[in-house]
Amino acid sequence: MDTVTAEIQETKAISVSEKIAAYFELTKPRIAFMLVLTSAAGFYLGASQGFDIWLFVNSMAAITLLAFGVATLNQYIERDIDTKMERTAKRPLPSGRVSPIGALIFGITLCVVAEMYLFLAVNTLTAILGLIVIVGYVFLYTPLKTRTTASTAIGALPGAMPPLMGWTSSANGITLEAWFLFAFLFLWQFPHFLAIAWMYKDQYAKAGIKMLPVVEKDGKVTSQQIVIFTILLLPISLAPFFLGLSGVIYLIGAIILGGWFLLASLRTARTKSIAKARKLLLVSVLYLPVIFALMVFNH
Repeated sequence: MDTVTAEIQETKAISVSEKIAAYFELTKPRIAFMLVLTSAAGFYLGASQGFDIWLFVNSMAAITLLAFGVATLNQYIERDIDTKMERTAKRPLPSGRVSPIGALIFGITLCVVAEMYLFLAVNTLTAILGLIVIVGYVFLYTPLKTRTTASTAIGALPGAMPPLMGWTSSANGITLEAWFLFAFLFLWQFPHFLAIAWMYKDQYAKAGIKMLPVVEKDGKVTSQQIVIFTILLLPISLAPFFLGLSGVIYLIGAIILGGWFLLASLRTARTKSIAKARKLLLVSVLYLPVIFALMVFNH
């Protein structure tokens, strides 16, 4: 056993409240909130037969548990890597506030409970999609981050599932409109995560994570992909209007927000600076909930 692993497995003696806070931190609640928000929008947009409040509550609770479980298992797998990066060194596992075995049991329990919840209280289709999320994110994306830059595209597939799962929770089926919601979130992830990778490329390189900005030093391909995927996102973002999911207010908002997103992407691509990448990250984080809120508001 190497020194790093041994240090990780030495769990600090902390109070019960601190322990609870550490386990909650393992679930990456801010990211989970964003994912559940898109799931809620998907549920509402897919509820063509009427909005079932209890089905909605059960669906969102199960999807939240699934997001928590997947995030926990992700941190369990990456516990050694996280010690090598300043941005992750204070997470519960590297800091010793949670033991590896505790995190593993917690993550597995959350995922199992979430899947049972989806199967029993929602529907089989959504439970199957949840299983795809677990396999895709935990067993494919996370291990591949240290092996290939293709991990970003692979991770974007399970990462785009939340609005689709929200839709299937209420509709118990997948339509063209649902696939457009999936495509929307799939494309959004590229400029978002490439901005993060550009900001922390030195730390990623130190940890052995093969994100695109780490592999190609001049940033040319990274810049191209940021702009290309943002441009691809624009027509997909207009699809809810043309498919009848949302109205003119949404269309106008989507055009304005899309232009703002594209401008931030172009500035990042042109300057290749960390400051502009940070601005793009902020734009992407604000863009997502606002455009989904508009979609629901003008449904």
